[in-house]
Amino acid sequence: MIKINLLPARPRRRFAIALPTLPGLGLLFGVVYVVVIVAVVGYWVYLNNQGNSLTAEIVRLEAETARHKASIAEGTRFKKEKEDLERRVALIDLIARNQARPIYLMDALADTVPQDIWLTSVEEKEQVLKIAGSAFSTTAVADLMSNLKNSGKFRDVDLIVSRQDLAKTPRVVTFEVTCRFSI
Repeated sequence: MIKINLLPARPRRRFAIALPTLPGLGLLFGVVYVVVIVAVVGYWVYLNNQGNSLTAEIVRLEAETARHKASIAEGTRFKKEKEDLERRVALIDLIARNQARPIYLMDALADTVPQDIWLTSVEEKEQVLKIAGSAFSTTAVADLMSNLKNSGKFRDVDLIVSRQDLAKTPRVVTFEVTCRFSI
């Protein structure tokens, strides 16, 4: 079977750009190509040099960091030693301040004890002073308590125990008194 096209022939439209044919157009593209290659190679060399300088800078900064770590470790050690010394100085200061308290306590107590009383123990726990002793009479114990109250250095004076042993001669009264001492 044979096909015949009876339609009139139409001219085909082509969309082509017509470039002028210049005699140096190939040379122009060659020069542009070489310039682009030189620019790319130059940029690559620039980036390579910059990478090398940054690598050298990193090595230098790491060495400096290692040197500073030693200084920081030494500073940390000095800081711990300083805190330890400050703690020790604070404890020594506290001991020095509290060292005078027993001296003042014994001095004030010696001023208030009558002649016919013997103290067998003086104990301080949680700011409460416990005084134990012996006397020839209950009057001496009462004198001790009134002297403690009147001294102004002892507060809350209370008699806890007062016993007289009738089997022994001379008859001795044992007692316990509690109070608070304030400087």
